Amino acid sequence: MYAIVEIQGQQFKVEKDQKLYVLRLQGEEGAPVTFNKVLLIDNNGFIIIGAPVIEEAKVEASILQPLVKGDKILVFHKKRRKGYRKLNGHRQQFSQILIKNILI
Repeated sequence: MYAIVEIQGQQFKVEKDQKLYVLRLQGEEGAPVTFNKVLLIDNNGFIIIGAPVIEEAKVEASILQPLVKGDKILVFHKKRRKGYRKLNGHRQQFSQILIKNILI
């Protein structure tokens, strides 16, 4: 059984007991989280498709690590022959969650 869920504007395919990195969520370690925007559920070949979401369906999860930093991304700008160089870095903040249950 799996579901496709929208979490903070991004769609994820989730299954029970799956660990997942999502954009940073507010909450402490071990806090329960519920996602109500379930777009599709596949229950052993029986597929339910929402229009746009499935009413009364939800995915329960818990926060394993509230703050995980992603890899550093370097952005380098240069204009040739002008002496202009600029280097910026960015590290995205994620939360690691554990999918507990998919409810229909």
